[in-house]
Amino acid sequence: IIDCLLQIYIAQEDSKTGMTIDELQEILSSSDFETLQNIKVVGLMGMASCTADNEQVMKEFEWLKKVFEETKMNISEKNNVELKEISMGMSGDYQAAIKAGSTMIRVGSAIFGNR
Repeated sequence: IIDCLLQIYIAQEDSKTGMTIDELQEILSSSDFETLQNIKVVGLMGMASCTADNEQVMKEFEWLKKVFEETKMNISEKNNVELKEISMGMSGDYQAAIKAGSTMIRVGSAIFGNR
């Protein structure tokens, strides 16, 4: 079984992608999804806007945390969903992400340098 995170669109820019909340709910409640036996959705992830506006970034992270908590509470018991991870924050904004409740950050460029 492969653990996966679903990416949610939280940014205020076109260069970022992910699904909408309606798409998330549609997928998790679909009968087709329930038949998938080799994946388990263990969390949500999102990438904030690339901006120096720390308030905007924090709002996006807090919104994803709210979506995560609401989805976790409202999802019916399913064998292939166990929300426990919320991945948000990269090298430039990981501190805000941790403050907002991130359980997984991505800091590749801080470790390996820019591409």
